[in-house]
Amino acid sequence: MAEEVENTELEETAVADASAEAAASDASAHASTQAAADDAGADSEAEEEVEAVEVAAVVAEPEAEPAAPVKQLTPKERKVAIKTKKAAKVGQRAEVSPEDRQAERDAARAKKAAARRLERAQAREKYKAGAHERNATPPREHETGLQKTRQGIVVSDKADKTITVRIDVARRHRRYSKIVRSSSTVHAHDETNDANIGDTVVVREARPLSRLKRWRLVQVVERAK
Repeated sequence: MAEEVENTELEETAVADASAEAAASDASAHASTQAAADDAGADSEAEEEVEAVEVAAVVAEPEAEPAAPVKQLTPKERKVAIKTKKAAKVGQRAEVSPEDRQAERDAARAKKAAARRLERAQAREKYKAGAHERNATPPREHETGLQKTRQGIVVSDKADKTITVRIDVARRHRRYSKIVRSSSTVHAHDETNDANIGDTVVVREARPLSRLKRWRLVQVVERAK
């Protein structure tokens, strides 16, 4: 009997503890819910204040005027503008008298001339200062070049002291090994009119003697029959 009484007391104690814990949990949940509600109310109030400030700022600021679009000039309008600008400059320049403009030109010329004289004097001094350092170029003896000589046949002697010589050339083709024959004519100087048509002569290169003559008669190898 005593054991049953103890068990009953223990059960009642456990039930009382459980109910106390449930009540405590309910109270804490209610407190957290109330705090969350309070925070939400505070946040909503802060947002309403920020919105009110922004609206007031927008109302206070005047509307900005839109920027005027930049007008793009056509090529013709651009040329007209340039000409107008030049004409304005010319008009400003026209106020100066011709005598003043001539005086300005003379002053500019005198200034440039003085600068040129100074530069030339400095160049002469520099040249004289380095004269001892330069080695004089030794004189070079004249050497006769190797002029070309050709043998040909006289085809014309009508001009005075001039003959026309045909030079025949025969060469072998590089690839096909065929004999290719060609000819060219040159004008040669004949001082004594020694050569006649049909003669075989030897001519040599010379300085330009006329518009066409670049050769000179050396000798007559064989006379025409």
